[in-house]
Amino acid sequence: MFGINKIKPRIDDFLVEIGALSYFSGRFFREVFKRPFEFKELLRQCFNMGNRSLLLVGITGFIIGLVLTLQTRPTLQEFGAVSWMPSMVGISIVREIGPMITALVCAGRIGSGIGAELGSMRVTEQIDAMEVSGTNPFKYLVVTRVLAITLMLPLLVVVGDAVALYGSYLVEHLKGDVSFNLYFNQVFDSLEFGDIIPATVKSFFFGFAIGIVGCFKGYYCNKGTEGVGKAANSAVVFTSLLLFVIDFIAVFVADIFYEL
Repeated sequence: MFGINKIKPRIDDFLVEIGALSYFSGRFFREVFKRPFEFKELLRQCFNMGNRSLLLVGITGFIIGLVLTLQTRPTLQEFGAVSWMPSMVGISIVREIGPMITALVCAGRIGSGIGAELGSMRVTEQIDAMEVSGTNPFKYLVVTRVLAITLMLPLLVVVGDAVALYGSYLVEHLKGDVSFNLYFNQVFDSLEFGDIIPATVKSFFFGFAIGIVGCFKGYYCNKGTEGVGKAANSAVVFTSLLLFVIDFIAVFVADIFYEL
């Protein structure tokens, strides 16, 4: 009984937060089509989130390609199926590993950054000052950031996939003396539109989840510097959980279409 009484308030708080996040998302869709459109701020945020995350995504993708190939190659060698390595790695990275790892990396870097930035602005009353001056801080701060990460994440996924496949190729080239043309011809022969389109579509949803949760946590940050740290930390945790939920739904829906 004691355990139930202790867990119930947490469940209530979680459901209340889900409701508040849903309302926050609804406000985003209402504001995104209203004038004025902050194109200059949107471009600046696209540069900050895309260009500055490029190196981290590239290094992560390269290591994923190396590790995946090094770990899988001995098992395939036992069955005499090393020739299937490019196809297996290509499908694995494009379908699932590339989008998911890139999204988690961006959740850690961009999601926490958005939460900390907007949280600091809330704590120092900059958002309140914008509201008093007659401007729309939600339009300028939230809409531009959510749109920027939603547009940039699919591009980062493409870069991460390409670098991961190149890392896999290097292992195959060093261990199996496989040429560049042969490796990537096998990769592209194994891929279909049914592999690429679902991965690209869910990348947009991943980007939206990262942006909306980071902005939500920062925009409604509690007062004090401690609140800024909590906003950044909870943005990463909540976003990571949401990414896995979205990924499960995307895979489930894609599987239904494959069966049809």
